[in-house]
Amino acid sequence: MSDNRLEALAAFLAANPDLPEGSDPAPAPAPKKPRTRLTIAMERKGRGGKTATIIAGFATEADAAEAAAALKKRLATGGSARDCEVLLQGDRREQAREALRAMGYNT
Repeated sequence: MSDNRLEALAAFLAANPDLPEGSDPAPAPAPKKPRTRLTIAMERKGRGGKTATIIAGFATEADAAEAAAALKKRLATGGSARDCEVLLQGDRREQAREALRAMGYNT
């Protein structure tokens, strides 16, 4: 059965010599810039006694927002990104450190 398919394909290609060869390979992705060192701290001040994990040191707010979304999903916790910082609910310092290292950040 596969011989018939190959013969049909060869006949089709011979009958249509003006078909394009195919698309060019995708360009290599640009190398990522080196990531800065992040600091991870726990805070209770001004939060009604509730703990929060603060991750500071992101280069841009977009980087912080991207990391916050990934961390919230991976750690199954609430949080937000503001002013190049990520806030996670609860004491998640160790889990956040492991997740950030897996994402390629230095902590």
